[in-house]
Amino acid sequence: MAGNGKTIFNLILSGNIPSHKIYEDEFVYAFLDINPLSRGHTLVIPKEESRTMDSLSEDSAAELGRVLPKICRAIMKITGANDYNLVQNNGENAGQTVPHLHFHIIPKYPQSNHSFIWEPKPIDHSDATELSRAILEELG
Repeated sequence: MAGNGKTIFNLILSGNIPSHKIYEDEFVYAFLDINPLSRGHTLVIPKEESRTMDSLSEDSAAELGRVLPKICRAIMKITGANDYNLVQNNGENAGQTVPHLHFHIIPKYPQSNHSFIWEPKPIDHSDATELSRAILEELG
């Protein structure tokens, strides 16, 4: 599912909106979030126009995977944070607010009050057997 080319991230990538860039290469752009949950909150986006992870090309996905650890290490070293959240939402119902694939790197400090804790429920093993078999088959 391609984006429409009119997101705030497209405007940042084109230089029409300024950003506090922390990383850039041929495939990836990273910059500080303008509404951070904590100091150093960073957004990492592919330059390829893609709304969700499942629509991203394998090349862009590989490049994101290659640079995300490097960016995380730099943020942790510079901010002094020991912990962080790496968050990526796909679709509006999942909490995605900008229809351009992006990862949040959110440093967690002792005084931070943001939380991503949920209440899990036990797995239904009958359903899980069927579901895992179907996904394995799909992946071939």
